[in-house]
Order: sequence, then C-alpha cells, then structure tokens
Amino acid sequence: MLNLTYPPHVEEKVREALAEDIGFYDLTSELLVPDRLEALAEIVAKEEGVLAGVREAKLAFELLGAKVLEAREEGSKVEPGDIVMRIRGPAKALLAAERTALNFLMRMSGIATATAKMVEEARRVNPKVRIAATRKTAPGLRAFDKRAVELGGGDTHRLRLDDCVLIKNNHIALVGSVGEAVRKAREAVSFTKKIEVEVRKPEEAVEAARAGADIVMLDNMTVEEVQEALRRLEEEGLRSRVLVEASGRIGLEEVADYARTGVDIISSGFLTHSARALDFSMRVKKA
Repeated sequence: MLNLTYPPHVEEKVREALAEDIGFYDLTSELLVPDRLEALAEIVAKEEGVLAGVREAKLAFELLGAKVLEAREEGSKVEPGDIVMRIRGPAKALLAAERTALNFLMRMSGIATATAKMVEEARRVNPKVRIAATRKTAPGLRAFDKRAVELGGGDTHRLRLDDCVLIKNNHIALVGSVGEAVRKAREAVSFTKKIEVEVRKPEEAVEAARAGADIVMLDNMTVEEVQEALRRLEEEGLRSRVLVEASGRIGLEEVADYARTGVDIISSGFLTHSARALDFSMRVKKA
C-alpha cells in the first residue's frame, strides 16, 4: 500500500530503486549482521553544495523499517563534514537502504548545486532572468531531476509533452513554416496552454511573434544572433508580447554572456545531463 505522506510516484520509484539494489536480500549483511542488532547512522556531506534528495533518501530508510531522527532542509547549503541526516533502526535496514539513499542525495544535490551556480552567474548580470531545465533527464528519474532543479533555484520548464505546446524544428519541417505551425496550434489549443516555438534565425523569431506565439525559443543561436533577434522584435513592436528564451549548448561558462543580452529565460540541458554528483557517505555504529 502506498504511503500518502509522499506523492504516490515518489514511493513507487523509491521502492523500485530499493528492489533494483537489494535483489532478493543483502547477502553480506545476512552473513555478518545479527537480525536484532540496532544501529545509528549519519549521512555526511563530503563537499560543498546545495542539498537535495532528502525526501527520497528519508523514504528509502523508512520503507525498510528505520526512523530518520533529523535531517537538514533541502535547498540549504552544505559544507564538507556537515551531517545532513541521522537515522536509527535495524542495522540490516540501514545497510540495505544506504546506496539507494545516497544515490538520490548525490544525483539530486549535484543537479541542485549546478543549477544554483548557473542562476548565480546569470543573475549577476541580469537579475530577472530565469534558468530552466530541459527534458534531457535520466529515464525514469525526470520528476526527481526536475525537483532538484527547483531546489537549486531554477525553473522546471515543461515536465512532459502535454504540459504546453512547444513547436520544434521537426514540427515546422512537417507543417511548412513557423507562422503556419503557430497559427494551427493557436486555432486548436485550449486557452490554458502556452504556445512556444523554437526558431533558428532572428527573422523566424519575428514570424513566430507575429503569428501569436507566447514564448519564442532562440535555439542554438550565437550571442550575436540572440541580440539581433531581440533587436528585430523590439523594432517590430513585438518584444513586450513574448517571452524570449535562449537555448542550446549553454553551460556555466556561457550563461552570463547570454543573460547579458536581456533574454527572459535560459534553458540548459547541462543541468540534468551533465551535472556532477555531489559526494556523501554514511557511517554506522551500534546503537
């Protein structure tokens, strides 16, 4: 039965992760650890970063019968040596949940840390810009990857294909033009859904805005091309009618240059497909 203290999808995924790691049983612990032995565990940060994945780690221990005594708040900064969680329970449960709990903490904290760094770098030159993730997430882990982005101060962008209309270059190739694709979507879509269109040239940004797009994504454009697209939108009196998003091969080194152009949003796949995991370890002692 699902524990409704947590969203159902969270418990389902954490159970899957535990089953993947444990298999039929923890062979080593079965051979070495007495059944009734109680233990205390501490999870320790080994490097500086932004903490995420505490909810998932906590659930991993609880599902195996352990109790989390205290935990640091997600989204807070951690330093090497900081204790982020204390747990008590059957020693076998602590050892069986260890890797699953640490994997969630390490991956999600790595994403949150990368996001926080990118947000800081971008807002240093453009305080209003939003840093967003993409759908370039690990299969099966999107909800966790996107939540980690939020905890790092970023925007999730769309979670799934049904979140909003996002007209990409392949849609345009099939329909025939940017303007026609936007018009067809505008005629059919609910008023509750935004229409975003991906464009490759400054003149296509103008075409998309004229056709009624809510968001124009400048995809794989250079900084100079982004500036030109913004200039053209301004000249045509369209800039205030659309949000402008820059996307495509934008990492920490490039983000300030793109933020400086005055775009509203910068989306980056780097946050979820290339962020380095933050290191944590667990130490255990008899209760």
